Amino acid sequence: MEKIHRRFWILVTIVAISGFSQGMLLPLIAVIFENSGVSSVTNGLHATSLYIGVLLASPFMEQPLRKYGYKPIIVFGGLLVCISLLMFPLWKSIGFWFLLRLLIGIGDHAVNFAAQTWITAFSPEHKRGRNIAIYGLFFGIGFAVGPLMVPLITIHQALPFILSSIISLIGWLFLLTLTNEKPDYDVYLNSTKDTFKRFYQAWKYGWIAFLPPFTYGFLETTLNGNFPIYGLRIGLEVNHISTLLAAFAIGTIVFQLPLGMCSDKFGRGNTLTVVLFLGCALFLTASFLETYYYGLIICLFMAGMFVGSTFSLGIAYMTDITPKHLLPTGNLLCGVFFSIGSLIGPTLGGAFIQLFKSASIFHIISFLFFIVFVVIGIQNTIHLRRHH
Repeated sequence: MEKIHRRFWILVTIVAISGFSQGMLLPLIAVIFENSGVSSVTNGLHATSLYIGVLLASPFMEQPLRKYGYKPIIVFGGLLVCISLLMFPLWKSIGFWFLLRLLIGIGDHAVNFAAQTWITAFSPEHKRGRNIAIYGLFFGIGFAVGPLMVPLITIHQALPFILSSIISLIGWLFLLTLTNEKPDYDVYLNSTKDTFKRFYQAWKYGWIAFLPPFTYGFLETTLNGNFPIYGLRIGLEVNHISTLLAAFAIGTIVFQLPLGMCSDKFGRGNTLTVVLFLGCALFLTASFLETYYYGLIICLFMAGMFVGSTFSLGIAYMTDITPKHLLPTGNLLCGVFFSIGSLIGPTLGGAFIQLFKSASIFHIISFLFFIVFVVIGIQNTIHLRRHH
């Protein structure tokens, strides 16, 4: 028990460091590029490289995990992130930095995929929601702390990269103390074709659980990527925009654990239905309060409280409804759908701002939450009828 307890806390700490490196890179590179006169379009497209890395690596991630176990995959991912972060100061070039961010996307995805699969595999069902919520909470804290490194560029541009690399290395050394384990499986994977077969099987069982991670990916990048542009256009001040985004992040951190525990008690499907409906209602309310700063800050804080857990709740839901031998594939698909949402969010959000001048950015977010709420609500009702 002590060993599992220690392993759990090392894994969530590693995940926090992964969130920290992602949270730091987005604003840090955006600021460096902005100060260097790089266009906002190039700047925005550059940010997608991290998620492109995730999508490129996903089909090739499961086979090594099943063959070598969890620990080597996390060790490989952590080392790739450490080395890539250290290489940023060597050569300031848009192309080179795009490649480094892509490698960090692959490394972070390896860390998160193996860590979340390992946690879902050893977590008992009555604690699964709680454990995945702590996982999400630690990633969220890391992601929120990351941007605090940005002001260090006033001392020296290389400083944030070097410090974050050192932090990643310390976490990586703790990893080496863990004993490796391999996931359960009943069919040995010996080709990429088998991986795609398992993608189909996992999709068949767990498709409904991939919608919350997709929604959260869309929400996170739309808020962080499009809302600052939209906010400036409707007359919000820069410091107000950063406080509004912080309010959402704090709401997410505060309520991760209580919602995870609620889902253990009342069921994942029921909890998701409620939070998606509240998210839809709160973003719709936010669209009417855009000129009232304090009303908007309360709305975004409450939205963070409820919908900030959709990613971790989606993973726990997938674990409930997917056979154990397909858990690595299911976890992989949760990451894939999160990345697809993250890529679609800023693109669709940017087009929405440009085309619909009188509409609010919150309308598109609210509409997406409404669709996913309806789909999960219907699926939940069908599931309950089958069991009665």
